[in-house]
Amino acid sequence: MPMLPREVSQAWDKRKGPVIFSTVDKQGIPNAIYATCVAKYDEQTLVIANNYFSKTIRNIESGSTGSILFITEKGDAYQVKGNIEYHTQGSVFDDMKKWNPQKHPGHGATALKVETVYKGAKKLL
Repeated sequence: MPMLPREVSQAWDKRKGPVIFSTVDKQGIPNAIYATCVAKYDEQTLVIANNYFSKTIRNIESGSTGSILFITEKGDAYQVKGNIEYHTQGSVFDDMKKWNPQKHPGHGATALKVETVYKGAKKLL
């Protein structure tokens, strides 16, 4: 299974501000949201807590792939694309519950599995 290149893994740890998480509906219409409750589960998986998803959860339930766009403190932009797994129990969900602020509901853990990675327009993976 593909893994985050080392440069991207290190950049993730130095990201600035929220990430942008994008999905598509059955008709191919994109939906993008800002997400602040995010973490790296492992080098193959980035996780976004489902605290207040609406269109996003419908897209995930219909089989959408996804992308996460983030920027570093230095202004470098990275995009990670892949399939989405949605967890409401198990190790990924339990891990999300540890870092997701208790003031948010944490209905589920949205796991983006790394498939393709870009730095700006340059494909890294």
